[in-house]
Amino acid sequence: MKKYICFVLVGLFCVLNLQASEPAIWSINSRGEWSKGDAKGVSITDTGAITLAPKLSEVFKTEQPYVWSSAIDASGKVFLGTGSDGRIYLVDQNGKGAIFADTNELNVSALAIGANGELYAGTSPDGKVYRFAASGTPEVYFEPKEKYIWSLSVLGDGSLAVGTGENGKIYRVRQANAKPETSLLFDTSETHIITLATDKQGNLYAGTDGNGLVLRFAPDGKPFALLDAPLREIHQIAVGSNGQIYALALSETTSIPKPAAALTAITTIINPTAPIEPIASVTPEPPPKSRYDLAAAKTVIYRIAPDGGNDIIWNSPNVVGFSIHANPNGDGVMLGTSDKGRIFSIADDGRQTLLLQSNEGQISTIQTRGNQMFATSSNQGKLYRFGADTVAEGIYESSVLNARTSAAWGRIWWRSNGSVILQTRSGNTEKPNETWSDWSLGYGDSKGAQVASPTAKFLQWRAVLKNSATLNEVSVAYLARNIAPEVLSVQIMPTNVGLIANPPIQIDPNIENSGIDPAVFGLPPVANIPPRRVYQRAARALQWTAEDRNGDRLKYAVRYREVGETNFKLLRENLRENFLTIDGLALADGRYVFKITADDSPSNPSAQILSGERTSEPVDIDNSAPAVAAVGSAQNTSDKTRVVFEAIDSSSYLQKAEYSVNGGEWLEVYADDGISDGQRERYTLEIPLINSGEHSITLRVFDANGNAGNARVVTRK
Repeated sequence: MKKYICFVLVGLFCVLNLQASEPAIWSINSRGEWSKGDAKGVSITDTGAITLAPKLSEVFKTEQPYVWSSAIDASGKVFLGTGSDGRIYLVDQNGKGAIFADTNELNVSALAIGANGELYAGTSPDGKVYRFAASGTPEVYFEPKEKYIWSLSVLGDGSLAVGTGENGKIYRVRQANAKPETSLLFDTSETHIITLATDKQGNLYAGTDGNGLVLRFAPDGKPFALLDAPLREIHQIAVGSNGQIYALALSETTSIPKPAAALTAITTIINPTAPIEPIASVTPEPPPKSRYDLAAAKTVIYRIAPDGGNDIIWNSPNVVGFSIHANPNGDGVMLGTSDKGRIFSIADDGRQTLLLQSNEGQISTIQTRGNQMFATSSNQGKLYRFGADTVAEGIYESSVLNARTSAAWGRIWWRSNGSVILQTRSGNTEKPNETWSDWSLGYGDSKGAQVASPTAKFLQWRAVLKNSATLNEVSVAYLARNIAPEVLSVQIMPTNVGLIANPPIQIDPNIENSGIDPAVFGLPPVANIPPRRVYQRAARALQWTAEDRNGDRLKYAVRYREVGETNFKLLRENLRENFLTIDGLALADGRYVFKITADDSPSNPSAQILSGERTSEPVDIDNSAPAVAAVGSAQNTSDKTRVVFEAIDSSSYLQKAEYSVNGGEWLEVYADDGISDGQRERYTLEIPLINSGEHSITLRVFDANGNAGNARVVTRK
């Protein structure tokens, strides 16, 4: 993609590394760039290729906003726990669904199938566990007097583990005769037990909110902490077929639903209909980081080996995970997200594939039965099914390119295999809407075709894939309308402060002649080197900041006029630096203004050159030294000499005075009125004289521009 580079001179000076007279190329060819678009029936592989996705079929619509939990029994029936009416739905093997039970609670936050096929349901925020017979008749099985029932898991002996909040307790409930027996399995110091899972050996695993712990309980109930994640919450635990344990960890600000808040407020936490940022990034992608770098991570997936060792297999600073399920092949997990309702496959080595994208807010649960996979969504609450079969046709819609100004579109070309057709549309609103152009007719030649969409600020393309096609890269050329440069500010250095260029960084002439941006080779722009400040007698230096929204190279001209005059006179032109040092002695004393003009001629043909300018505040040029003279002769007494001087400056005001006796140290003296601040000042010196003989007394006076004048008096004693 086109890179956007900012660097600092005196102020801010931002440029694009491609000039307006040259077409920019917008290319999408990496997994990170592909993921910014919408995948409708297509997958994005770990190598950054677009392929046809598994077929995602909508099985049942609950008409509820949220599906919080799901479970599949031995016969293949799927149970869905929903909110915010607290209903449980049953969907049979043929996809026919109906209300199974109404708990009269707010949310069914956990479901589990018992050893004998019975269904358990945990509710929130009133904290009850229900058991359901085959008819769907509910009975309160356990009421722990806790606010939330977050998780349920059936243990090896058939008893039920119950994870609660806000006190972070785990209970064990077992059926004894006609009445369940309950016991406190563990009272943690955590706030919530968000997730529970049981492995084939009968070990129970618990994930907490508060300190992000994964706890393991042996069959005898003894706890052991396997993981202390730096993120706040372990949102879900999945047990792999090979004994691996996977944990989905979320940062404090991205836990959905937020367990510390009432579930009645979930609608303000989850915003699945939030607009997707459509603007194609014009900043370089950040350098890849180790997956163990969790500084900005929102979602982390851990793998915990049977011996207790753990590894991070994946993390993301952008994607918010919501559910995981161990891959049936034993390698990694499937991850459901609240990012466009997507399902990813993440291998143990961190390879990431976007399997599919739904049209819902988030994927809340993932379950498998045989070779069929089921996913539930929230907002709206639905049940989906997918498997190995792929769709016959898929569409990928790119992110939206922001050309920053109205642009003429050039050619579009791509690399692909199989049947791929591309289309484009353009508009001048940030998000595509009814004011945009219609999708163009299909472009079928991957070697390139002229984009048929109208000139505009924004552009989007989509690809239609059929018959096992693969798309690897798409590029579009465009030429942005030229925008005039701006001179943002002009700074005047103090008198006697000059600016000189620092030695430039040597660049291989072959690079300069090639036209390739030196930044590609890791070299900074030449303009990135600020000038040095040096003492220079009578110098007046100008320094300015300029900006060109097209990133064009600029050149400058400096003009001046005396205040009161009408026309500017040219002082310098064809400057490439953003500073100029003026020899103040070359200008007569007076009050001047300077005008800086910037034009983009180095990057544009003559017919397209544009310019901008800015005038400085008035500045005084004063090269005349103050006139200093003794008033009368020195008056001697027995122990001191009294001398009076007068100083006059014609162009500015006096600022400082000092005297020296016999060429000795300069000592500061104040004007008779207490401060040197006028054009005429009188100075009276009373100097103790110790030795007899001839003495030389010199007064030196400076004006506001650093000019100095002096006078001397010789006295004898």
